[in-house]
Amino acid sequence: MDFAFLGQTMLTLLEALPTTLALFFLSIAIGGVLAILIVWMRVGGNPIFTAIAKGYIFIFRGSPLLIQMFLIFYGLAQFGFIRYGPLWPLLREPFVCAVLSLALCTGGYTAEIFRGGIRAVSPREIEAARSIGMSGFLLVRRVLAPIAFRHALPAYSTEIVLMMKSTALASLVTVWEVTGVAQRLISHTYRTMEVFLCAAAIYLILNFIILQALGLLEYRLSRHRRAVPAALKA
Repeated sequence: MDFAFLGQTMLTLLEALPTTLALFFLSIAIGGVLAILIVWMRVGGNPIFTAIAKGYIFIFRGSPLLIQMFLIFYGLAQFGFIRYGPLWPLLREPFVCAVLSLALCTGGYTAEIFRGGIRAVSPREIEAARSIGMSGFLLVRRVLAPIAFRHALPAYSTEIVLMMKSTALASLVTVWEVTGVAQRLISHTYRTMEVFLCAAAIYLILNFIILQALGLLEYRLSRHRRAVPAALKA
């Protein structure tokens, strides 16, 4: 094992880290907003919106992310109204296509996770909020959303970790993030083991940080569920 080469490889891969982080944060943010909209359509009671939401979730959960990315990157140019439309300067960029495909995919998964969190909210808590005059957006903001998010957080943390690992697929549409740079290094050096070990270490560290942050958030949100120490009871 050439440790000097490992060090140089790690520095080279770290230069691509901002691109990986940009892919991750943008896709999670856009996917989260999209998921909230899909959940609203799914549980709002309108049969047309419900059918659209179910169809969206079925498509993006039922098809591979790689195929979705290829369809967006290679397929959008097949439509003249897109190729000659105002959004084409953005949609022809590999980075934008990668973010869009990642966001659309995670939006479908996240919508179902959030819907499960909403279903886990006890009807008694909603009735208690209504009994003191809460309704509409105030009830959602003060009672329904916080409780539902707390229930959904363990599953959502898994989805976030999966999205961090899924950013590696962006290299297949010529986005030079960590995995893409690693593959380019391998094509020049033919040292697969060392390069991929460095790339794996970067992803492991990133996911460790994400899991620790989400674990801390879950700990703070469930503070009221922790038992009161015996000394305080006395």
